[in-house]
Amino acid sequence: MKNLGYYNGKIGELESMTIPMNDRVHWFGDGVYDAGPSRNYNIFALDEHVDRFFNSAALMDIVMPVTKDELKELLQKLVLMVDTGDLFVYYQVTRGTGIRNHAFTEGPGNLWVMLVPATVSDGTEPIQVITEEDKRFLYCHVKTLNLLPSVLAAEHAKRAGCKETIFYRHGGRVTECAHSNCHILKDGKLFTAPTDNMILPGIARAHLIRKCKELGIAVSETPYYLKDLMEADEILVTSSSNFCLRVDHVDGKPVGGKAPELYEKIRKAVVDEFLEATNKPVSEKAES
Repeated sequence: MKNLGYYNGKIGELESMTIPMNDRVHWFGDGVYDAGPSRNYNIFALDEHVDRFFNSAALMDIVMPVTKDELKELLQKLVLMVDTGDLFVYYQVTRGTGIRNHAFTEGPGNLWVMLVPATVSDGTEPIQVITEEDKRFLYCHVKTLNLLPSVLAAEHAKRAGCKETIFYRHGGRVTECAHSNCHILKDGKLFTAPTDNMILPGIARAHLIRKCKELGIAVSETPYYLKDLMEADEILVTSSSNFCLRVDHVDGKPVGGKAPELYEKIRKAVVDEFLEATNKPVSEKAES
């Protein structure tokens, strides 16, 4: 298959898949999701993503229709059905099917999977971003399907010819981006927002922090502000689609560029981890 969709046991190319109208996702966006890259049919950091997926469901009182092991086995099986092993692996669970009612639908949720060809950026090309007030609700630590503020912010960035929108709360505290985490380098240290309910605890963020510590780079998980952002030595954006990107313009103003060697050391460490973990095709692993 060139791409793949899965819904409660039904499998097909995305263009042929249909979903019941009474799935609660249509009425309420009632569900949670997770996603990450696959290379050579290896799903990267799968345990971490599945753990976060199940945690998001538990925080929203959604009953999972599968166990963690069953989900991981299913995802690997589905990945092997696609023509290329370089994919974006997306999965979500919605709170069941029933006539529209704000109160919960009883029973297990509906499991969706989407696989599309994709590759991860190596982070060598800088990106441009805009800033925007963070108007999302206070469940940002849960990876829910309620993404309208992020959709609007992503469109605003696109119209401005930029790749991302960096959010800030009242008082100028930087939180994260429309669909990424945001960090700064200053005086040889990494500063990143704390994992409270203002940001999603990104998997790429966690890998970035671990690699910095391995490299002897101090990490401070504390709030920072727009002024700090604009005066940073470097601004980093991380996600499961793009492990480590460098920002060179914010709202049309040049930023960063003061610690290129440090950025390169971090970028290489993060990308190399992904390449090493996914270097050997799954088919070869099965034979060895």
